[in-house]
Amino acid sequence: MESAANTDGSQGPAPRLSDATLRDSAHMAGVEFGPEDAATIAELLVKTGIELVEVGMVSGPNSKDADLILATHEAIGPERSMTLVVVRDRQQVATALDEAERLGVRHIMYSIPTSEEHAQLKLGSSSPRFLEVLARSAITQAKERGFHVTFSGEDGARTPRERLVPYVASGFAAGADRFRVAETVAYLSPWQMESVIGDLTAIDGSEIEIHSHNMLGMAVANSLAAVRAGAQWISATVGGIGERGGNAPLAELLMALRVVHGDTRFDLSHLTELSRVALQGAGLGTAFQSGPTSPHAFAYELPGQLTNPEAYETLPAELVGNTRELLVRTRLTPALVKWALLESGITVDVDSFTSWLIAHQEENGRPLLDRDGIRKAAVDFQSR
Repeated sequence: MESAANTDGSQGPAPRLSDATLRDSAHMAGVEFGPEDAATIAELLVKTGIELVEVGMVSGPNSKDADLILATHEAIGPERSMTLVVVRDRQQVATALDEAERLGVRHIMYSIPTSEEHAQLKLGSSSPRFLEVLARSAITQAKERGFHVTFSGEDGARTPRERLVPYVASGFAAGADRFRVAETVAYLSPWQMESVIGDLTAIDGSEIEIHSHNMLGMAVANSLAAVRAGAQWISATVGGIGERGGNAPLAELLMALRVVHGDTRFDLSHLTELSRVALQGAGLGTAFQSGPTSPHAFAYELPGQLTNPEAYETLPAELVGNTRELLVRTRLTPALVKWALLESGITVDVDSFTSWLIAHQEENGRPLLDRDGIRKAAVDFQSR
């Protein structure tokens, strides 16, 4: 790894960068990139000097993100891209890996919740032993098929040291290539991040990546602190777009690396075009801002996030004068409709109304729906 100058004049390892715009941002509420967007963004990222482009999510057969993944492979090749594979149990992992192989994926990332709260919510068990067995099984299956494997600790930043360190060590012992600390819920200061990362880089043979969310406005600072503690990789997104206040914004991160650390490896001339393409492709225009006061900071399109917001929010929306909202284009489900109609006084057959609304959305170019839009549509449905 190359070196970059530190502020004290010493030399430290220069971080390698991955970009999650086509995965984390593509699953931001209401944002859906098309294959053309994916190809353009991926090509510009590679021209900028980004080493790995994260694209799509696979949980089983007939992945909804197949077109994005294939378009990215066509643009930059599968060796420069990585796809998230959902982990729930051994059989589900096997079918997801089948789909990843079908799509020509070479690099995969497993996202497995490590905090007690997220493990209980997602997997039905908070047992550290259960998580270690699940991770080792998933990693072994993937390595046997020849995948490069990153395993990610979802909500890793809030996971206590005595729970996180043995889990990470177990994953590397099973053959994983890299571990990603996911600051799913923005929670740490830069000096706290240094401590967390230092515990993990002390593990023999470890390769550590940081993936921060920006609800506290410290995603770039925390990413640089992670590198200071020995992390070899930083995950960012174009414009900082992404769930829960956004991610570490790529332009700000690259500027900080250049100004603070004298890192000139990257071609920054593509950043303005990248932002324009990504924000337009995401349907955000130029108005998107990261952080807790942005319109998307507390917007969700997954039922679990709406019904369990405390599991995902660093602080409640109301504390900063913001509101919690539903924003969805094509991922509309009866559970989302049911949430939108709560306390509205509108009574409809949710399943029938959802089917009708999905058809209506498709006929009208799939516009973005919020809670008020769903309620208005329900009134129209009642009057049919």
